[in-house]
Amino acid sequence: MNLFFPIVAVFIWAANAVVSKLATGAIEPGAIAFYRWFFALFILLPFCIKPVWQQRQLIVSNLGKLTVLASLGMVLNQCLAYYAAYTTSATNIAVFLSLMPLFGLFLAVPLLGNKLKKQALIGAVISLSGLIYMLSKGNPTNLLTNGIQQGDGLMFISSLAYALYSILLNKWKLPLKPWASIFSQVSIATLLQLPLLLSSDSYVITTDALPMVLFAAAFASVLAPWFWLKGVQRIGAAQATLFMNLVPIFTVAISLVFLGQSPTIYHLIGGGFVFIGLLLAQVKILPLRVSISPNIIKPSKN
Repeated sequence: MNLFFPIVAVFIWAANAVVSKLATGAIEPGAIAFYRWFFALFILLPFCIKPVWQQRQLIVSNLGKLTVLASLGMVLNQCLAYYAAYTTSATNIAVFLSLMPLFGLFLAVPLLGNKLKKQALIGAVISLSGLIYMLSKGNPTNLLTNGIQQGDGLMFISSLAYALYSILLNKWKLPLKPWASIFSQVSIATLLQLPLLLSSDSYVITTDALPMVLFAAAFASVLAPWFWLKGVQRIGAAQATLFMNLVPIFTVAISLVFLGQSPTIYHLIGGGFVFIGLLLAQVKILPLRVSISPNIIKPSKN
């Protein structure tokens, strides 16, 4: 039952990658990025108003750090993903999402003083090799001649921004209750994204776009974090992070149903290397110990 929580969270995030792709053409990326957090704000309000009011002075004193966190985790990360969806596939988006923990491992070295183990380096090389193979569509020389697609570049920055968000959240350890912190960040993110909405060619939510906006607001922005936090509380952050590796797998399955997109051979090979590398970088390898029970061999009596 404990594994249910991180699996549901990861499934929702995988579905949101597909929703991001479906949203292209239905609603402007700047508009859905704004409305996602705007509606999430009202969903969170009844549950968060009490802790926010109780900690209002702490929120004000930490406003600068909350703004940095909101900018990284909710503005850059989400906005860039919606813009990226115009020029990359849902599968590619999902692969970049699964790379966030790996980026976090590297950022933790200068920012948290963590040491990068040899196992993590080997895993990183394997994952990045798979990513290059996938982005080059099976021919790495394509990257030298054509470069990477704009959407893939945006997703790289998006994933890096969220990895930095996670590291800073751990480094600063703000003296706020979790939902007070989240509500404050969502409020700031909504304000920061207002110019994006106003600069969009159209900010009307059509009947086609409404289900996507509501899914992003209710499921991806509220329910998924709640399930994730519950999962972390029950099985620990290290084990919960491993479930991020399921994002591409879930996304491929959902894309097949809703987008009619089946994975190509370079997606399978490249994604497989990414998956193996991520597992190697995150799983602790325990030394094999052979123990002999004292009941098996007994000293002879003379």
